[in-house]
Parts: sequence; C-alpha cells; structure tokens
Amino acid sequence: MDPMVFLFLVLKSLIQYPQPVADGLDEETRLRMEARAKLLEWERLQLEQEVEQLTQEQGKQVQLLQLLAVAVLLALVLLLWFIGWKSSQRREEDEEENHGANEEEVRNVGANEEDNVGHEHINAAAIAENNDDVANEVQDENYDLDNQVGQVIMERIQWPVQDLQRGCEWTTQLMDNYTIFFGHVLSNSFYPVLQRAIGVGSAFEGWSPREQDVVYSVLIPMTPPRGHSFHLELESEEQRHVRNFRVRVQLECTCSREQQAEDMLCFLHHPEEELRSNQEPSLLDTLCTGSYLDVQKTALWFHQLVRAVWPALPQSHNWLLTLLPSTRSCQLKVTYGKEIFRIEMLFGVRRGDSAVFVCSQPREAYTANTTWPESYAVAEVEFFQHIARQAPPDSLHLKCLQFFTRLPLGFGFSTYTMKTIVMHLLNIKTVSAWRRRNLLERMLDIINSLYVCVRAKCLNHFIVGNQRFPQDIKLPADVQRAEPYNVLHRLEQQPDAHSHALYEYDILEKWFKRILLGED
Repeated sequence: MDPMVFLFLVLKSLIQYPQPVADGLDEETRLRMEARAKLLEWERLQLEQEVEQLTQEQGKQVQLLQLLAVAVLLALVLLLWFIGWKSSQRREEDEEENHGANEEEVRNVGANEEDNVGHEHINAAAIAENNDDVANEVQDENYDLDNQVGQVIMERIQWPVQDLQRGCEWTTQLMDNYTIFFGHVLSNSFYPVLQRAIGVGSAFEGWSPREQDVVYSVLIPMTPPRGHSFHLELESEEQRHVRNFRVRVQLECTCSREQQAEDMLCFLHHPEEELRSNQEPSLLDTLCTGSYLDVQKTALWFHQLVRAVWPALPQSHNWLLTLLPSTRSCQLKVTYGKEIFRIEMLFGVRRGDSAVFVCSQPREAYTANTTWPESYAVAEVEFFQHIARQAPPDSLHLKCLQFFTRLPLGFGFSTYTMKTIVMHLLNIKTVSAWRRRNLLERMLDIINSLYVCVRAKCLNHFIVGNQRFPQDIKLPADVQRAEPYNVLHRLEQQPDAHSHALYEYDILEKWFKRILLGED
C-alpha cells in the first residue's frame, strides 16, 4: 500500500473515533466539583444554623434581662404599696382610737405624716444603697480589668535588675568619711571649704537608665575659706536655654580676727613679703584665673586631694580605688572583687539658701574654665523626694520614668527630655494616679506628650519659670520669675533636626506599641 494512503487512513480514523481519555477526565472533574459544591453548601447551612442559634440565645438573654428588670420594678412597686398600706392602716387605727379629740387627731396626723416621711426616706435609702452596690460592682470590675492590663504590661517589659539603694547608701557613707578627713586636712588652709556631699542624678532619684555601670553622682558644696568671699556673676543671657555664672573671689579684711587667730595675716593689710614668708598663698593665687574661680584647676586639686585622703579611709582596706580622667569633675571607680561602684564628684557654690547651685558640670560641648553653669540637680532630687512622701507604696512613676529613658536609647531624644516630660506630668497628675491600674494610661500620657512637644518644637524647662513648682523647695527669685526656656530649642533652630525628630518619633512609637503588645 502506498505510504501516503496509509497515513491518510490513520488520520481519518483518529478524527472519526477520538480517544475517550479527555471525556474521562472531564467527568471526574465534574464529579469532584459537584462534591465540593455540596460540601460548601452543607457548611453554609451549618453556619447559618449556628448564627440562628446564637441569635436566639442572645434574644433569650435580652428577654431574660428584660424580665429581670420588670421583676425588680414590680418588687419595688409592691414594696411601696405595702409600706403605704401599712401606713394607711396605722392612720385608720389612730383615727378610731382618738376620734372626737381634735388635738389628738392633729398629733396623730402629724405622727403619721412623720412615719410616712420616715418610711419614704428608708425606702429611698434602700434604693440608693442598691444602686450604689451596682455601681461599686461595675467599678470593681473596671478596677480588676485595669489591674490585669497593668500586670500584663509589667510582665512584658524587661525591667533592669538593680540595687540602687545599696549603691546610694555605700556612696553616701564613703563621701561622709571623705568629708570628715577633708575637714581635718583643709582646716588651716585657704582652699575652698568642702561641705557634706549631696546625692544627685538618676540613682539618687530612685531610677537609672542603665542596667549596669550605674553612675552615682554627688555634688559637694564649696564655701569660701577665711579671708575670702564668693560673688556669683551672671554671664550674658543671649542664649536663653542656658544660664552661666562666674564665681568671683574677693579678699576680705581679717584684721579684727588676728587676736582670735594669731596664725593668720590679713591679705589686704599686710605686706606681700610678709605674706609670702609666713602664710600660704590665697585662693586667688592657687585655684583662680584672674579674679575668678577656675573649674579645671579646682578639679585637678580635687583629684589630688581624693587620692591623698584615700589611704586613711576604712574603705581602703578592702576596696581598690581607680581615678578616671576628667577635666571638670572627679570621677572614680571603686572595686571589690566583682562589685564595682562608679562615682562622679561634682562641686559647686550654692545660690543663697536655695536648692540651686552653680556647678562644675558642663552643658555645652565647650565650656570655658571660669564658667559655672547653673545646676538644678539638687532641686530635682528634692522634687522626687517630695513626690515620694505623698505617693502610695505601689506607685510606678519611677518605673515609667525608667522605661521611657531606656526606650529612646540610640535616638535623638535625650534622657533629660524624657525626665522633664515625666516631671511635668507628676506635677499636674495626682500622685495616686500612678499605680498599676493606671499604668497604661500614664504611659500613653508620656508618649503622647513627647509627640506634642516634638511637633510644637517646644518643651518648657521644669524648674525655670515654673509657677507650679512645689513651694517647699526653695528657688532663687530670679529663677522663679524667669521666662521658661525651651529644652528642645535645637528643633526650633534647625528645621532638618525637627524633621528627623518626627521621623524618629514614628519609629519610637512603633517600638512602644510592639513592647506593649508583646511582639518580638
């Protein structure tokens, strides 16, 4: 057979008698689709049935509540009817017994009216008491819910394990020992007289942004030695966000004291040769630049004094002292085995009898040697002590402060910015509103306050010009009357910094929400 003819016949047979494979597959798919449709229909019917049952149950509950309300109203009506019926019976009995006597009748009517009023008062009191019980139950439920929310938040936040109280007590004891020996060493000198150290900074306020390497800061007040006086001079106020002072040292006449202190010569009225030969130099010749007390010279002298006195202290028998480099303070590390305390000694001059000092601690990247910035560290410590005296034992205001000073680490929001916001809130919120049941509300207050301040590019300083600052903490009059300066002045001066701060806030807010929701 011709090959072409054979191919033609094969092709014709395929066309006339196609294979049933495709039909089989289509039939199987159709059956599966029908089964799937029936399954979906059954599930729809089941869902409708469940919804119907749920609706019926809710309707029954609503009907039950309505019946219960009607029953309560009926019971109250019956109670009122019963009281009225009893009153009318008593009135009828009294009228029968006293019929014919008008005066007695008047008295009985009055008595019955008093009884009615009394019963009505009793009934009203019973209803009010019942309403109060219902309100108390609702309040208790809300209280329990808020407590549970606060407990969940407490569990989700990783609080640093710290023993700040022991560190503060140890530092205070060390500084008290130092003060005693400072008094002995400097008793007949013309160096500043060092007073008892005051604990300042976060650790002495009861919180710390650091889990480890906590720095215990103290401020040592200095008073002028005999024959000298200190005069504080405010520098230019061109920059409203800082108040800098200079400490002018002035020699004072001591001629009238020579009979009481024969070993001292008057710096003003004795010849210089006699003074150089028989008396130590004045403070102007040791720690001053010109007529002004020099911060760096004072810090160097303080380093030498701390090192010299250390061997005489009882702590030196077991602890190792390491002095750390610093130009405007005395920083040291004290070690005993694995236990380490980092201490920063600042020094300053008190403004009158107030809680404000001019201090060696700098505020700017560069601060001149004779510049002493105004410091409110002591006033802030006293404010936290003021709050602690009023707050309940379970207050969480320090926990909130600690959380929000650790949260923005790595961002442009400083620890002092967050601390200022919390201090403002502590000053306007009642101290009892910082318990566990209020934790979520207070944390939202803090994060929202940060947003408002960043957006407005303004956060007023907490102490300067604050008319609501506690009156039992003494401030200089000019500090109280001053215009509050802006802690976020940088955002006001630099548009790029403001845009970046808004961007960082968005990220910070997301972190905050993730922590509250317990997300990794």
